[in-house]
Amino acid sequence: MTAPSWDLSIAYQSLNDEKISQDIELIHQCIVVLQQHVERRDHVSVMQNAIQTKEAAGKLLATINTFALCHASRDATNSEAKALSGQLAKLGSDLSQAYVPYQDMLANAPIDFVQEVLEHDSGDVFGQAFQIACSRRIADTKLSVAEEQLLAAMEVDGRDGWGRLYDNLTGSLQIKLNDEETVGFSQAASLLYGTEFEKQEQAWRGIQQAMALHQESFAAILNALSGWRHTEYQKRSYQREVHFLEPSLHQSRIKAGTLDAMIATTKDNRHIAQKAGLLMAKVHGLSEMKPWNHLAGMPSLSGDVEQSYSFDQAIEVIKAAFAEVDQEMADFVTLMVDNGWIDAQPTSNRRLGAYCTKFAATRTPLVFMTWGGSRSDLLTLAHELGHAFHNWVMRDMPLCQTRYPMTLAETASIFAENIVRDYLLSQAKSPQQQLEMLWEELSSAYALMINIPVRFEFEKAFYQRRLDGELTPEQLCELMSETWQAWYGESMLEPDPYFWASKLHFSISEISFYNYPYLFGYLFSKGVYAQRSNKGDNFYSDYVALLRDTGAMMAEEVVEKHLGMDLTQSDFWQQSIDMVNEKVAQFEALLSQQVGAS
Repeated sequence: MTAPSWDLSIAYQSLNDEKISQDIELIHQCIVVLQQHVERRDHVSVMQNAIQTKEAAGKLLATINTFALCHASRDATNSEAKALSGQLAKLGSDLSQAYVPYQDMLANAPIDFVQEVLEHDSGDVFGQAFQIACSRRIADTKLSVAEEQLLAAMEVDGRDGWGRLYDNLTGSLQIKLNDEETVGFSQAASLLYGTEFEKQEQAWRGIQQAMALHQESFAAILNALSGWRHTEYQKRSYQREVHFLEPSLHQSRIKAGTLDAMIATTKDNRHIAQKAGLLMAKVHGLSEMKPWNHLAGMPSLSGDVEQSYSFDQAIEVIKAAFAEVDQEMADFVTLMVDNGWIDAQPTSNRRLGAYCTKFAATRTPLVFMTWGGSRSDLLTLAHELGHAFHNWVMRDMPLCQTRYPMTLAETASIFAENIVRDYLLSQAKSPQQQLEMLWEELSSAYALMINIPVRFEFEKAFYQRRLDGELTPEQLCELMSETWQAWYGESMLEPDPYFWASKLHFSISEISFYNYPYLFGYLFSKGVYAQRSNKGDNFYSDYVALLRDTGAMMAEEVVEKHLGMDLTQSDFWQQSIDMVNEKVAQFEALLSQQVGAS
């Protein structure tokens, strides 16, 4: 078969399906019900009904939203999908506002009342225990009900408007590669990930020029988003000070000590990732990496063309690798293909990137990517199927217990990549093929142990300085360059001064400090993967049990329960970094043999 397209009929038949209008009307009715009974929310039965009503509406809203997202992903110009998404954003805000009084009651009421509420046979209700406990921990930062509702209403066209401006601006940018060729921003960015090495510096410099041209707009977006958040946190600090990192830590379900330990241990070991970069530079025939090639594929040492995979071949590789962990994982891949839950067929106006989502109403996992046949595509597919597997093993649980944070979201995806990498490495028939597989390890280490901390430390320093006023584009470029050089060191002397503008993650309106969870997921998954050989036949069942706990525990609790380690100590992070170091050393030894032989 060629790369497949989705069958979305399990949710709706089309964007014009009458059932979408009916479900939207049901959501409106749920909002009305919540509003009608708000004065009686101190009654246990009323609160239980409110929780069920909100969960029912949320499932419908999420399902329609996913349906619209899927259509917009296949065709970014689909005006119907974009209009539906805009309508749902407003509807989601209305639902959130209607539930705020109930949320406030659960966060502040006596614990005996909360325990009575949770004594219900519906998973939608009793499954809320962890979520409510998290809300109660930050109850002293909540505003009044009216203020929380006002904030939720204003975010749609206030804070989130800045995020839409970034999307609209970058979506319309044209990047000049040379006198004859101009491409869209997403196309120019994608060149940096491929093997068209002769175009990469042109693409990067073209992006720099475009960012410089619009630097005032991009700086305004960053300053506005951070200013909005600082003002919000200041208003929430009426009982105690709310630090600008606290909301991110809460969303990530980790302690400050865990974040500190992870960043500090990574910084102490950044020489390992820098060494990976220098080895990659050596393969490029350079003394150091460049800001335009640090994401690129591996140049061929033999002149051979990189192996290409059909979609069918890639699926068979992934199934064989997954089967080495357990046959159930391989059977799940077959299920995804047979049910039309993967969309990888290249289409015009297709969205850039890859992701996994799900229909909340049916618990159906869905994978999106664009198949090109490269090894990188194979690993991307394995990554997204890992996410899908994570969702699948939780499908029988209350939906509210499956909402895992970004920090733990990457566990199954990076684990799946590791499985497939090791499988391909074991199947390699030559040192060249072994180097190509290990290159992926080096590339991941360089990106996740260097580039991600750059983003975190830049954003942290920016938020600290933003307390004293807005930063100019020149100041942002200077801060980015300083942070870049502190982490990349000798492995890349030229910084990427406009990275603050070109990287979407800094301008996502709904969440700040979007980046460090990727480093967490990378190192955490390595720690989980290390248990594969230690636990033997017991590993698979323990692994599934760990995944099922990710939506109802703090990250520290998950690690303590399943791995018996403490995330706030450097030992956990060091064991994962030591595994990375072994791969770097293996690549170095193989490369020396190849260079010596030639």
